[in-house]
Amino acid sequence: MTDSIMFHEGNRELQDKFQSRRISDRLEEKLTRTTFTPADMTFIESIPYFFLATADASGRPDCSYKGGLPGFVRVTGPSELAFPDYDGNGMFKSLGNILVNPKVGLLFIAMHGKPQRLRVNGEATVSDSDLLLRDTIGAQLIVRVAARAIFPNCPRYIPTMQVTEHSIYSPRPGCDAPEPAWKDFPDFKDHVHPRQPTFKG
Repeated sequence: MTDSIMFHEGNRELQDKFQSRRISDRLEEKLTRTTFTPADMTFIESIPYFFLATADASGRPDCSYKGGLPGFVRVTGPSELAFPDYDGNGMFKSLGNILVNPKVGLLFIAMHGKPQRLRVNGEATVSDSDLLLRDTIGAQLIVRVAARAIFPNCPRYIPTMQVTEHSIYSPRPGCDAPEPAWKDFPDFKDHVHPRQPTFKG
């Protein structure tokens, strides 16, 4: 076994095969942390999306895109962040997985300006009574993540792109987010669940 917070025996097997154990250990030593830095907080709260990896109780994985206006993800403690669950398709793939397996991986990535990415691995909880619900416009649930490992990745393969406008569906003060067109498609419109009450600002 390994005492690393980043690597397990599978990682070690391939590191040894490709002679990369030394650089892996050095990267963990110098870059991996268990608390957010001020720069981490600024980065996380400045971007309008991230990718969330979860798995069910049997280990079957799922990866989801989560988006909103910049600031929709908040660093709420030295090793904690929180984000809202907005109205979606009602399948609750990611949050349902969290209920049976709280281990998660988050990837924050910036493709405009200076390329940057940050991984946050930890354990998540889902709440319908979190105090953040009172001041999070459009939220129906709040997810909190207790970070186990925070690691900035090399951005070399990130393409340079530009955000031309934020999604019109992202909740914002003084506006009711429109419903997506698919909810009115004949195959789905008679089966769509009602939108839950949320804080409107």
